[in-house]
Amino acid sequence: MDRLQQMQTFVAVVEHGSFAAAADALDASRPAVSRHVAELERRLGVRLLHRTTRRLSLTGEGEVFYARCKALLDEMDEAEAEATARSGQAVGQLRINAPVTFGILHLAPLWAAFSAAHPQVTLDVTLADRVVDLVEEGYDLAVRIARLPSSTLISRRLSSTRLRLCASPQYLARAGTPVHPSDLAQHAVWAYSHFAGGDQWPFEGPEGLVSARIRPLGRSNNGDTCVAAALQHQGIVLQPGFLVGPHLAAGRLVEVLPAWRSVELGIYAVYPTRKHVSPKVRLLIDHLVEAFRTPPWPE
Repeated sequence: MDRLQQMQTFVAVVEHGSFAAAADALDASRPAVSRHVAELERRLGVRLLHRTTRRLSLTGEGEVFYARCKALLDEMDEAEAEATARSGQAVGQLRINAPVTFGILHLAPLWAAFSAAHPQVTLDVTLADRVVDLVEEGYDLAVRIARLPSSTLISRRLSSTRLRLCASPQYLARAGTPVHPSDLAQHAVWAYSHFAGGDQWPFEGPEGLVSARIRPLGRSNNGDTCVAAALQHQGIVLQPGFLVGPHLAAGRLVEVLPAWRSVELGIYAVYPTRKHVSPKVRLLIDHLVEAFRTPPWPE
């Protein structure tokens, strides 16, 4: 009897809660399902399931074996999906979500090349700084900028960026230059509303980890607005290198507290599942990985 079929049958019985339900799911007879599981237990020499007239439950050995079988079968499904995706043709609508500023600055220039290479794919790009539910809202893929991606999603790391503390030379000439993160409490600050730390900005430097309390002069849910305030000499901002890098390179902004490093963020392509990844999603991920192999912003 086929070992793989025995494992598939056993997993179906566990997941569907009964031999009858597993038989329906597998389009097999109930006696055949019972026989496969019994033969599996006989071959292994252990009991995998407690059987009563009302319910089934896993034995200790059954719990361990189920977890290993499930992982193995999932790997097989993923391998088949990848092979199919790489040989298949990319067609249809591809819904993408990305943060506003990053989407405008660094993703928008990439769409034309992808469309030219895959003319049968229609791109539908939505920019929003809130975290969308990919499954509920029907997105195929999202670009997320975070310390770690959601554990409920599959992710591919594209690049990284560090939050940079900076201000205009004119502001620093007028208000003075901080020499320690604690000095930020006495400075005008424009804060990003979605920052996970709230009004506590973390830094690592000569004294180890330090959390600096800020008292924002203004807030915005958009990084461009914060940077515009800094360029107009209104205060200090903590923004990612992909946004402030060109201003630092041109001298319009200068880095504050360069001996103290703030948070490094990963830039990820995230999608709901490894199973049956469509060719259009797989090809877009490959396109993004290649585009960000060398980040286009100065860090």
